[in-house]
Amino acid sequence: MSGTTAGVVFIAAMIAVLALSYKPLGDHMYRVVTREHHRRVERGLYKVMGVHPDNEQNWAGYARSVLAFSAISVILLYLFQRVQGSLPLDNGFIGVEPGLAWNTAVSFTTNTNWQAYSGESTMGMLIQAAGLSVQNFVSAAVGIAVAVVLVRGFARKLTDRLGNFWVDLTRIILWVLLPISFVAAIVLVAGGVVQNLTDFTTATTAAGGDQTLTGGLIAGQEAVKNLGTNGGGPFNANAAHPFENPTSWTNFILVYLLLVIPFSMPRVFGRMVGDDRPGYAIAAVMGAIAVVSIGLVVGFESLANGTVPQAVAAAMEGKEVRFGVADSGVFAAATTLTSTGSVNSFHDSFTSFGGGVLMLNMMLGEVAPGGVGAGLYGLLVLAVITVFIAGLMVGRTPEYLGKKIGAREIKLASLYFLVTPALLLMGLAASLAVPVNLDSMQEAGPHGLSEMLYAFASASNNNGSAFAGFGANTPWFNTALGLCMLFGRFLPIILVLALAGSLARQKPVPATAGTFPTHKPLFVGMVVGVTIILVALTFLPVLALGPLADGLR
Repeated sequence: MSGTTAGVVFIAAMIAVLALSYKPLGDHMYRVVTREHHRRVERGLYKVMGVHPDNEQNWAGYARSVLAFSAISVILLYLFQRVQGSLPLDNGFIGVEPGLAWNTAVSFTTNTNWQAYSGESTMGMLIQAAGLSVQNFVSAAVGIAVAVVLVRGFARKLTDRLGNFWVDLTRIILWVLLPISFVAAIVLVAGGVVQNLTDFTTATTAAGGDQTLTGGLIAGQEAVKNLGTNGGGPFNANAAHPFENPTSWTNFILVYLLLVIPFSMPRVFGRMVGDDRPGYAIAAVMGAIAVVSIGLVVGFESLANGTVPQAVAAAMEGKEVRFGVADSGVFAAATTLTSTGSVNSFHDSFTSFGGGVLMLNMMLGEVAPGGVGAGLYGLLVLAVITVFIAGLMVGRTPEYLGKKIGAREIKLASLYFLVTPALLLMGLAASLAVPVNLDSMQEAGPHGLSEMLYAFASASNNNGSAFAGFGANTPWFNTALGLCMLFGRFLPIILVLALAGSLARQKPVPATAGTFPTHKPLFVGMVVGVTIILVALTFLPVLALGPLADGLR
């Protein structure tokens, strides 16, 4: 089978399994977050936490719970890393230095999983399993919970009650993330992914030399890091490492894991608002953007129209031969369309235009399908902006699912959209203004700018992937990127929760002949158009100076 044919089969099979998963997984998650009774194990956990599960919170109370939980998570993970040298299963490593420990704690708590270190030479087995992997579960659950709250805002009326954060968090971890991760880990072990309690093994190579191989609980971490759209792995090479991703079919499983929950969340949305059609429309927006992005990335990499002339028909630099161009391109597009950041190839070696599309995926707000939960609430905010624009065009008060989009709602939606561009562009500008920061660039000129641009796009949008040539482990970048991750995660969450509270207090207005139908192709096309146009107007200048200039040289 040729590489092109194999790539087409890979993409077609992925679309098929995601379509088959849409309804059963979406319905399961719907039942998990809407069930009225509490199971015995849940009640036991609520008792330990001191939570009254039937006491629902308003948006401000929910936001305080999210922020308090996340702040404690950052502090505990920071301290955990600092005392690593005094803990068992430390693999002989000392405590992580303060700047890197701060950056890593923020990174994993915000679902970014940006790694300014090599996992196999910095983090011991205990930190990987009990620190980083735990955050892979809880940070993913926070994102799903916030999305559910926004949907409740559309579904409920004349109330300020939006659910209980601790109940949502507990249920999502217990009945969604844990079971799927458990099964996925077993499948990955069957595919050859390492899962053991061995720190280091010395092997003799064919040439007679010695090589040190790192072991650990790799399969378990690999499962949840992709399922929860986290991305941070135990190896510096991430999913390009054969211990994480040994074969083409394990590669397929990993891509499926990082897409399946985000693409199933619109089903939850449709079920909760009592009409499946708006869910299908949101899924169609996600799918349309994703298919175009994947096609562009694979196309640019196949044509090898990039920074370095290639001697072959495709750009294989930085890609594993066992995956090839097509599977690597699909993985790269999927990991940047979501907030995963896991990689099976090195994006710094992609062609200029291919790497530019990866940046654009993140700049879109990672909404196609986006991170677990974050993709859905980001796209619903863009849907609110779209119906507002449509209302202006016809001189009618905009509505979405029976809720009026007034001054308060559009202000919150607009602020949501402005947060990440402001963080990205301000962080990039400030960093370029400090001469010593230019030393972190591996290349000069447009490609060097692209390396730094990619880093801030990744941090501000909570993605976590990187152009591998960029040296980020400096005091400046550990601090600056850490702040971008923090504000890029929690400012949008606060705005989304406030929007949910505003919507939930409204009395729905009945649909009339003049109501804009938000389940038809026109609406899908408008949301896609608004998403692309807003991003193009915001980021075109900096993209022109970076990847576009690099590709046109």
